[in-house]
Amino acid sequence: MQLPDSILTCIRALEEAGFQAYVVGGCVRDACLGLAPHDYDMCTSALPEETEAVFAGYRLVLAGKKHGTVGVVMDGEVVEITTFRTEGDYLDNRHPEWVEFVTDIEKDLARRDFTVNAMAYSPTRGFADPFGGREDLKNGILRAVGDPAKRFQEDSLRILRGVRFAVRFGFAVEENTLAAMDSQAHLMDNLARERVYDELCKLLPRMKATDLLEFAPVLCRVIPELKPMVGYDQKNRHHIHDLYTHTALVVHHCPNDLALRWAALLHDIGKPQVMILGEDGQAHYHGHAAVSAEMADGVLRRLKAPTALREQVVTLIAKHMMLPQPEKKYLRRHLGKLGAETMENLLTLQEADTHATGTTHDMELTLFSNVRAILSEIQAENTCLALKDLALNGHDLMALGYQGKAIGLELNRLLNLVLEEQCENTREALTAALEKET
Repeated sequence: MQLPDSILTCIRALEEAGFQAYVVGGCVRDACLGLAPHDYDMCTSALPEETEAVFAGYRLVLAGKKHGTVGVVMDGEVVEITTFRTEGDYLDNRHPEWVEFVTDIEKDLARRDFTVNAMAYSPTRGFADPFGGREDLKNGILRAVGDPAKRFQEDSLRILRGVRFAVRFGFAVEENTLAAMDSQAHLMDNLARERVYDELCKLLPRMKATDLLEFAPVLCRVIPELKPMVGYDQKNRHHIHDLYTHTALVVHHCPNDLALRWAALLHDIGKPQVMILGEDGQAHYHGHAAVSAEMADGVLRRLKAPTALREQVVTLIAKHMMLPQPEKKYLRRHLGKLGAETMENLLTLQEADTHATGTTHDMELTLFSNVRAILSEIQAENTCLALKDLALNGHDLMALGYQGKAIGLELNRLLNLVLEEQCENTREALTAALEKET
């Protein structure tokens, strides 16, 4: 491993003082995969007080000292150095009952989550890899350290982290580890919702349809609204897949935009609630977009998602059944209401939704390319699409004697006239339209 000078300086200082020192965890894993590590964590046999003494000439950050971590400010960055430790039982599935400092690197690595993260490296001592992390990396396997059920009982967030590692690196999850992810998934009910949301946001943009299907039990535990969709027969000639498989394919066909991926995941969660079976045996889902949008709003509020993202997702879901018409007046009106970015995201979601039915014809997909071409024409024309584009504004209407709510009402009426091509966007034409109304 090629280590930064600051890390080498810290390792050298600790070793010269008679202590063991390693870089550990994700940075070792990434280096073994040929990736550039984003940050470096260090561990040492030195007790926190001893680490503090070794770096007495440096500015130190001691906020984590009671947990064994001393931060050394070097080259403008903080190098975190943590004493080897072992831990007691995790009675709350999140925090150990006790922490004990040790001098054995193997005992420290034994408390970590997965073998690929339980490796340490020193330029003088070489690799510490007691659980076969390098071999698992070579074989593309994600395996828990020791008893997988115990690892997940210690910290149930490790289940979501494990899914993320498997998806990110293309690892196959070892059989016992995968079984424990499923059997211990109920422990995630105790996690802070913000932590779940953060992990899902790291995970969702990377997921393929196969990932969503493989890890359905985990996802359905943290988003219970997904569970009724698994294996749900849509009983509709326009769909050849069950509802969850269809959803997985929609997510797969969307680009890695976070709001778009959330919308794809949740766009049909209301379907089971509104299904009506017709006399012909075909299922109908009238109003499912509105119900799905309402449910998605609840999901994202529960997960404490940012308001801006939640509102984007809800808008996309609420409108995803309003298939666009390749007609300029129609598109100009919707472009004005939604804005260019939301309009493009809506088209992308609708196209992915159409493609994922499994019954799509080329003519249906041609619709989206035609719509995009017309939208490009509209935007190139610099057309009036919103109130800010009108040739008259609120001050102009005040000068003409309008007051209060009447100003907004009249501006919106004028905008509608322009969008419907019933009035040109000029001061003269708009003023004439006002005079005609009065």
